[in-house]
Amino acid sequence: MSLLARLRAYAADAFGLGGTDTVAVEADERLAAIALLVHVARADGVLAPEETERLGRLVVGRFTETRAEAEALIARAAAFDAQTRDMAQLVEMIGHEVGPDRRARLLAMAWSVAGADGSVHEFEEALVWRLGGLLGLDEAAIAEARRNAAEGRVTLN
Repeated sequence: MSLLARLRAYAADAFGLGGTDTVAVEADERLAAIALLVHVARADGVLAPEETERLGRLVVGRFTETRAEAEALIARAAAFDAQTRDMAQLVEMIGHEVGPDRRARLLAMAWSVAGADGSVHEFEEALVWRLGGLLGLDEAAIAEARRNAAEGRVTLN
């Protein structure tokens, strides 16, 4: 069984996401994307209230309809992130079929979370640059995602 298949099976068992049908795969991708954002928020060792708030707003806007759903999903993603060895596993769960626009939007969300407390710590910066590389984005796309986040142009859909 491949690493990705084991992670999907783990997520299905641990979080009640179901089997390998399309809905379960989408749930896995959503959980992995939010776990990446949680990972970025925790990168400097401090989960600032501003980062928590920004994360919640982004999740409501992109992944859920209500704040209560967002909080539950963030809690599951945080637990999932804690069980995952590194970001590469989470990126692998998002899938290679995701187009560059969606990957750039996710990266802009990561920059937005990292900068929510008013500054991007060096650990957060290194982590988000690495995430951009793992997502297959070049330096120009990573820098553009950062500018979009800094200017409040984080598109959610």
